[in-house]
Amino acid sequence: MAKLAAVQHQHYPPSSLSLLSSSFSDFSGTRLHACIQYKRKVWQPKGALCVTASSTEKILIMGGTRFIRVFLSRLLTKIGHQITLFTRVEAPIIQQLPGELDQVHADFSSKTKAFAVPRRSVMALILSSCIFLRVGLGNIALAQPSVAFREYIDTFDGYSFKYPQNWVQVRGAGADIFFRDPYVLDENLSVEFSSPSSSSYKSVEDLGPPEEAGKKVLKQYLTEFMSTRLGVRRESNVVSTSSRIADDGKMYYQVEVNIKSYANNNELAVMPQDRVVRLEWDRRYLSVLGVENSRLYELRIQTPENVFLEEENEIRQVMDSFRVNMVTS
Repeated sequence: MAKLAAVQHQHYPPSSLSLLSSSFSDFSGTRLHACIQYKRKVWQPKGALCVTASSTEKILIMGGTRFIRVFLSRLLTKIGHQITLFTRVEAPIIQQLPGELDQVHADFSSKTKAFAVPRRSVMALILSSCIFLRVGLGNIALAQPSVAFREYIDTFDGYSFKYPQNWVQVRGAGADIFFRDPYVLDENLSVEFSSPSSSSYKSVEDLGPPEEAGKKVLKQYLTEFMSTRLGVRRESNVVSTSSRIADDGKMYYQVEVNIKSYANNNELAVMPQDRVVRLEWDRRYLSVLGVENSRLYELRIQTPENVFLEEENEIRQVMDSFRVNMVTS
């Protein structure tokens, strides 16, 4: 059984450390030891994680894209273990970390296997595999379960839409209403609308054709995401624009834009070769525009590009469900 060496932090590093043993986890028999090392009068992080192993093992890590698993997988690879990462997307696993040497990253990538499975299929895949192996039904194909939706209706402000039932509402986000995916924090939707006292819209066509509306939407996004950090560069483009007449007889514009953010790993470095530009994030922004009550309403959806490819059908169902309604005073 592997052991965890825990150290109680104090204001000053003690001259001697007392170690408390506790059960940690058994990585297929591999013994891991975590320890905290202190050095005085030398600038370095307060703690350094040391990992040692008694033998080379094949280790499966569920996840591996964030927090401790990112560094744990690299440490285990460095000391000779064979690592397999099982996660919903492959890109964050193989992507080079800020400040990581090219040689170190290349060595890690060559020694690591990664399997990407869509997020909503992971649990179904694991549970069904266990059940079918137990009962001997190994040749059955599984269909991905459909996503259930809830409807949100705002009779006071005059709009409605459907959203995935597992999404949670976030208050104080600045929009009139805001929902987000509890598992993918960069995936969310919101609704905003103009004030009739500052502008008066008769139809969404007041924005011009869909192409002109797309340029305005992209400009608005770029203004909101403007960064004052050094070395940040944004690439953006309008993916598509369209118009449609919904079942309520009103015209709606749909706009899709893509924005990529690049940043230097060390913006204060003197030498250009030390300022390596890497992709920070790559997102799809989708807007549905409609006019009613002399107001311009906008349903906004934000999602990472790799998640959009996985969930495009559900996202478009949300977009098509957006309606603006007459408010009776």
